[in-house]
Amino acid sequence: MLRRDVFLGGAGLTSGAALGFPALAQLAGSRVLKFIPQSDLGILDPHITTAYVTRHHGFMVFDTLYGMDAQFRITPQMAEGHVVEEEGRRWTITLRSGLRFHDGAPVRAQDCVASIRRWAARHPLGQELLARLEEMAADGDRRIVFRLKRPYPLLAEALGSLVTPCCFIMPERLAQTDASKQVTDMVGSGPFRFKADERVQGSRFVYERFADYVPREQGESSWTAGPKRVNLDRVEWIVTPDASTAAAALQNGEMDWWEVPTSDLLPLLKRNRNVVIDMPNPTGLIGWGRFNHLHPPFDNPAIRRALMGAVSQEDYMTAVTGTDRSLWRDNVGFFPPETPLASEAGLEVLKGQRDFDKVKRDLAAAGYKGEKVVLLAATDFPTLNALGQVGNDMLRRAGMNVEFVATDWGSVVARRSSRETPEKGGWSIFFTFWTGLDVINPGVNQPLRGNGKDGWWGWSTSPGMEALRQRWFDAPDLTTQKAVAREMQVLAFEEAPTLPLGQYFQATAFRRSLSEVPKGMPLFWSLKKSA
Repeated sequence: MLRRDVFLGGAGLTSGAALGFPALAQLAGSRVLKFIPQSDLGILDPHITTAYVTRHHGFMVFDTLYGMDAQFRITPQMAEGHVVEEEGRRWTITLRSGLRFHDGAPVRAQDCVASIRRWAARHPLGQELLARLEEMAADGDRRIVFRLKRPYPLLAEALGSLVTPCCFIMPERLAQTDASKQVTDMVGSGPFRFKADERVQGSRFVYERFADYVPREQGESSWTAGPKRVNLDRVEWIVTPDASTAAAALQNGEMDWWEVPTSDLLPLLKRNRNVVIDMPNPTGLIGWGRFNHLHPPFDNPAIRRALMGAVSQEDYMTAVTGTDRSLWRDNVGFFPPETPLASEAGLEVLKGQRDFDKVKRDLAAAGYKGEKVVLLAATDFPTLNALGQVGNDMLRRAGMNVEFVATDWGSVVARRSSRETPEKGGWSIFFTFWTGLDVINPGVNQPLRGNGKDGWWGWSTSPGMEALRQRWFDAPDLTTQKAVAREMQVLAFEEAPTLPLGQYFQATAFRRSLSEVPKGMPLFWSLKKSA
């Protein structure tokens, strides 16, 4: 699945003037921060969508029981801590005292139980929790008790996961809303209040500091973990689809922070001494070529495996973001590099000179007989178009009979759901990105799944992969988890459910007047704005 709001295109900047921001630059020293988000905030409810823009909104308004730091460690956030008993089958989480919702009501264990149930129905780690859950109940106002049919060592990791949708805590009255119906009353216990009375859909969203928010007292603020101390009175999200307008507004000081500047405008922004370019998310975005496993030729694992020898991740990432190697990586497997479960297992097939004559021989030996390959390419997103163009060239050089379907992303999304044969309106392969956080472990990594027609588009079936996934869920420690993840990557290179195409890093741009800007994703605590 592509979280498509990450990838925004735009024309090059042809003038230094702002094209739609008549206001003068902000007053120096203002405690109001103006932010250009990646897209319009179409859905407010952070439990019912995987859109990143809604996740970022969620972390302003709501809080989570656990947080994740820059070392990918899970630590208590709203939780004071937890106790595990009965050989892992009973967990008791205790809430910190003094937590309040924006309407003044205290945060209770009942609110958490309802919120966890609503979230768990939609999140892969939550679904695993529900499968193992015997009972979850409030024990008084501050204790949540989980009774499990079998141990779930990853319970805290699930509750602190940054994979959308995150486990945000809502008042019980809101969390009891059916997950198919959007909650629009934004009452959370997070560091900011949502100003519904100032919302202008498609244009502006406003947040103000929640004076009664109680940060953690100990620890260091890192990603969503540690104290969330707010130094701003107000944050305004100004939706700006045109990249030229956004770049001009940032340079002129009318905006403080542009979440996802387009790569073609980065050289211009780098020349402005008042603008800082940063790479906030070290997990980046991972490119994938996803096969349709239901029909020839890619129902044959030997054919899929043969194409691993044709993949040049350097070619894919250069097409996506240019020749600056600081912006991308090759030799990337099925987990993001420099994260806990990444390894070199099986990577040999991606290294070295690409030999298309050998690939052709391997395809013939595997049984490829010239069947049509319908390639879906989303041409309205520059990054996806780049993957599709390189993929088309790769398949043709390998001797495959390619029908290149150039269309918009919405049409790709519609057509990839079809299980018909390619000749009857189906497809053979499409290209997409997932952020590194979305594939950071086997519990959430969709390109690895082997759950057939219940799985991600392409419907890979692999009993061996699913068995390994269950072993990972049961692993008692990180060492065991790493060993299982290595086995999964080796199996993935053998079965080739998806082609890994490399990793690139999305830049962000902000005014030099901002300091201590959080890493990981757009977060608005800790940072400071000066004159």
